[in-house]
Amino acid sequence: MKPPRFDYLAPTSVDEALALLAELGEDAKVLAGGQSLVPLLNFRLVRPAHLVDLNEIPDLGYIRHENGRIVIGAMTRQRAVEVSDLVSERCPLLAEAMRQIGHVQIRNRGTIGGSLAHADPAAELPAVVAVLGGELVVRSARSERVMTPDEFFVAYLTTAVEPGELLVEVRLPVIAPGTGTAFMEVSRRHGDLALVGVAASVRLDDSSVCTHSAIALTGVGPTPVVARAAAGTLVGVKPTPAALEDVGRRVAEAVRPDGDLHASAEYRTHVAGVLTRRALARAVERARGISHTSAGTHQ
Repeated sequence: MKPPRFDYLAPTSVDEALALLAELGEDAKVLAGGQSLVPLLNFRLVRPAHLVDLNEIPDLGYIRHENGRIVIGAMTRQRAVEVSDLVSERCPLLAEAMRQIGHVQIRNRGTIGGSLAHADPAAELPAVVAVLGGELVVRSARSERVMTPDEFFVAYLTTAVEPGELLVEVRLPVIAPGTGTAFMEVSRRHGDLALVGVAASVRLDDSSVCTHSAIALTGVGPTPVVARAAAGTLVGVKPTPAALEDVGRRVAEAVRPDGDLHASAEYRTHVAGVLTRRALARAVERARGISHTSAGTHQ
């Protein structure tokens, strides 16, 4: 397996990269961690005339706390996010999901922006950004757009990033008091892409009544599936086991996954409901201050 011929370009600043992308347009592909693009090149499933390597741009790698949000540069390595104390303390859902991405060797090279821009429907990070209501910052040589997950993720392996644009930053809200989060997934083996994954967030008041609930699933649609209607049934009530069971049932009734050689549509539908209930239960326990050390589920 060998990639097709291409011109290799390695800008050293964001402005230089954006100028190149504006000039080259659809003939260019961006190289971040290379965990997805390099195999596609080797199989010749993509044939760019130009490859713009972002790895020499130090300004795209950072993790900061700004204005109540965790702000992460697009070229920040997944492993750096995974071991960040700031992320663990202020955005624990992201830290938990990060441990489910491939193996540590993958995370050493893979980047936050690369995973989100690739938009694999089985990936963990799109569901995390979706459930938290994060923002994705996209720049071109002439302008900047701040996009919601609904705007950013368009279809299977497709985002709203246009030729000449670059995803430069991800912004996620800091966890609020009384909030518990959880990420769970089922995969055939540890490190494989998830068959189904669920990101959940629950906020409780002093009486253990739910004041906010959010659920996003991966592996059951062409983009992250945000189960707003099902999650909304928890708001205003105490999250009892029966209530959580009802939410799981509603999710299973609402999703319409495709089947493939890894799992049937019926299996994914069933797992979506079960994992939703389990992830919500774990999030509720964490909101109540009951610790859980397990990071996910594999099969």
